[in-house]
Amino acid sequence: MLACRVVDPDQWCRRCGGEGTPRGTVVRRLAHEPFGWRPTLLLITVRRYRCAECGHVWRQDTSKAAEPRAKLSRRALRWALEGLVVAHLTVARIAEALAVSWNTANDAVLAEGQCALIDDPKRFDGVQVIGVDEHVWRHTRRGDKYVTVVIDLTPVRDDTGPARLLDMVEGRSKHAFKTWLAARPKEWRDGVEVVAMDGFTGFKTATTEELPDATPVLDPFHVVRLAGDALDQCRRRVQQTLHGHRGRAADPLYRARRMLHTGLDLLTPGRRHGSQPCSPATTTSRSRPPGASTSR
Repeated sequence: MLACRVVDPDQWCRRCGGEGTPRGTVVRRLAHEPFGWRPTLLLITVRRYRCAECGHVWRQDTSKAAEPRAKLSRRALRWALEGLVVAHLTVARIAEALAVSWNTANDAVLAEGQCALIDDPKRFDGVQVIGVDEHVWRHTRRGDKYVTVVIDLTPVRDDTGPARLLDMVEGRSKHAFKTWLAARPKEWRDGVEVVAMDGFTGFKTATTEELPDATPVLDPFHVVRLAGDALDQCRRRVQQTLHGHRGRAADPLYRARRMLHTGLDLLTPGRRHGSQPCSPATTTSRSRPPGASTSR
């Protein structure tokens, strides 16, 4: 427990402006940033005042420590958001470290993420290349289980950093992506040069209608996937003709089924110099949007 008090005086009435007199103190309890992984409680001693002229009663301002009626301090909110986004912690783990309920931690993280990340007006600056794909986020029978994921691929193209998540829109249709593009300013849409996507025609049609000057391209992951499937079908036909079955581990062409996915030209520079095998996921991790669906 961390015991503290408000230093700045707050004796002036907020209704009539008259001077108030102290009427005792109360203690505000806030969940604070954990000390290590031990829950920390912030105990703030707050003085109460009463106006001698209008009778209004108020407390000292504690907005620097937390929002009104909040159960988490501002530092706890920042710690929870960093834990979810950077450290990939679950909401349950965050709630356990803060010693609050799951709903309290979840609502606080969503509100802080909305304020610090989504409402940031500069997060769309400098976007010239975007990637779009669907992702399965709900594994239940009720509700739409797909979302459309929009990624900023400009840092990847310019070799200045990793891709950035721009937005996630519920649904995986032309209407969902077209509505998202239409909601962006015209200056921003005019600056988009390339849109990488899979073979879904809805994304291409939405791009053509809302971004007429942008170039729609098939992202490398799906290009390799389509070529790999075609190669594997060819291998199956050859082995069916030669051996009477599609393929077994001892057959000469069985190892060729992953040739396109593990070729030297598809390796990253670090793996190419190290001569290490590369899987399809690591081969396309720079160009494929994070969290994209792998089922086709």
